[in-house]
Amino acid sequence: FNTLLLTIRERRRDLGMLKAIGMTPRQVVGMTVTSVAWQGVVSGIVGIPVGILVHRLIVENVRIIHFTDGMIDVWGAPLLAVLALAGIAIAVLGALVPARSAARLPIAEVLHNE
Repeated sequence: FNTLLLTIRERRRDLGMLKAIGMTPRQVVGMTVTSVAWQGVVSGIVGIPVGILVHRLIVENVRIIHFTDGMIDVWGAPLLAVLALAGIAIAVLGALVPARSAARLPIAEVLHNE
């Protein structure tokens, strides 16, 4: 979220120019949200296997508690699919507020400040 806010602040002039040549606020929101959606995809691709690996390492190296097979094998295909989609959904939902603020930037103010 913070990275997205900083990116939008850095791209104020670009967004002002795009709006000046006819980009609609809906297109600005769409462009901003799609530029963030790839981060959700990458986080799902990297985060899910790392989470599974860390879970396995912790469960196998805790000698005080005896874990049953049901406690160790908790990752099913539906759960993994939901986790993958959750990464994308969180990225998109987190991008909506900054994207709407970018869409509401007044063209004259943005270009005048540069």
